[in-house]
Amino acid sequence: MTNSTSKYNKSLLIEALKITILLILFSTLSQLYSQIGQGKDISLDIMPSFLFVQGNTLISLSNPTDPLPKVVKELPVIITAYSSTESQTDDTPFITASGSYVRDGIVANNLLPFGTRIRIPEVYGDKIFVVEDRMNRKKGYYHVDVWLSSYWQAKSFGAKRTTIEVLEG
Repeated sequence: MTNSTSKYNKSLLIEALKITILLILFSTLSQLYSQIGQGKDISLDIMPSFLFVQGNTLISLSNPTDPLPKVVKELPVIITAYSSTESQTDDTPFITASGSYVRDGIVANNLLPFGTRIRIPEVYGDKIFVVEDRMNRKKGYYHVDVWLSSYWQAKSFGAKRTTIEVLEG
């Protein structure tokens, strides 16, 4: 490999690293901006931790000492699913009642405050959902609607009786 080729490859790696860092910062700032826009306290728990190895490798770190979220209470509910279609929502099908955009991991519920984290262990195991939407009042308080990206996925989900775990924080 010639010296100029080696310098070129090194320049490409440095540029790729810069882009990666910028993407990580953008993602983190977007999450912070979302929290501010929803009137939430800013949580720095979303800040990623990284390790540089030999000056050229970026590795994301997790903190294995972080405890699992504590279950505050369990509630019996009926669980259904919905998608971003106007027949299942209002005239802004991609915006939740809390003002955020729909995405994987959000649920609608009329009892719990926005931002409440829940698990649905019998259906989704340890996956954590966040309450960011509301349902028609006639659904009552003990009904959870999981957002799915596809109309047909939501239709075929059906209705299930289960228990949700309301998580601390």
